[in-house]
Amino acid sequence: MSAVAEVLFYAEEPDPQPWIAALRAALPEARVHDWAAGGAPVCDYAVCWKPPAAFFVGQPKLKAILNIGAGADAVLDDANLPTHVPVVRLDDAGMAGQMQEYVAWCALTYMRNMDEYARLQRAAQWLRLPPRARGDYSVGIMGLGVLGRAVADYLRRMGFPVRGWSASPKFLAGIDCFAGAAGLASFLAGTRMLVCLLPLTPATRGILCRATLAQLPRGAALVNIARGAHMVESDVLELLDDGHLAGAALDVFAPEPLAADSPLWRHPRVVVTPHVSAMTLVGESMAQIAEKIRALERGDAVAGVIDRARGY
Repeated sequence: MSAVAEVLFYAEEPDPQPWIAALRAALPEARVHDWAAGGAPVCDYAVCWKPPAAFFVGQPKLKAILNIGAGADAVLDDANLPTHVPVVRLDDAGMAGQMQEYVAWCALTYMRNMDEYARLQRAAQWLRLPPRARGDYSVGIMGLGVLGRAVADYLRRMGFPVRGWSASPKFLAGIDCFAGAAGLASFLAGTRMLVCLLPLTPATRGILCRATLAQLPRGAALVNIARGAHMVESDVLELLDDGHLAGAALDVFAPEPLAADSPLWRHPRVVVTPHVSAMTLVGESMAQIAEKIRALERGDAVAGVIDRARGY
């Protein structure tokens, strides 16, 4: 960097200091300012996760906003977000491997009836269920971005038939790909376990509803590791109760944390995890952000720039 870059930082974390320390270590040639501590100067870059409404106020010289995560909906919804400044998301930073593990765990659980055996254990019932062949248990991935493609390929290599659906056409080796409204019904009809990895946009908000999920075969399972606002909770509960959905593994909710009185906690066919399917790793994410800032300072293009019209 020809001049010292000023970087403004905020993360909605109980203790953001490890993140700040990691960014300073990864980008020693810049000055990193903790917005929450106050007194930050006018900065060149903003690095943030779920910033408060005042975060962008008084920052007229920003060159880029770097989001600490793959989903940038929390930043894009900010009324004070500068319209002319590019928003850049993380590419992966260790999240893909975690999501692969989480979805593989779900696929094996539902394919091998392990969720049913857990319920039988609680009822002290000794009952053997008919086995399923992995090659007959199709997994459908909604959303074929960086993380969706990684999960789809991982399951394919495990021997599951994998289907993918996205807003625009994609072509992935060994994956049956569908696109747009015209391809959604066919995609759903052949899916035994549906995994939501979509970005949250006006078009995808509430997409996990009765109208969509009822097109899955009876006895299908649902996995949501994208955003809670993709799901219409009452519809999912009704489909679980009437047996159309055999189970649901839910890692994301709207709002979070999930309220203590939510029926999802106690439903016998729901697994609740506290948004841990892919936790952003401090060192990896700050190192990636540091490299993106260096590239931007050189005038180079960077991956992960959000198309605001699409929302991802």
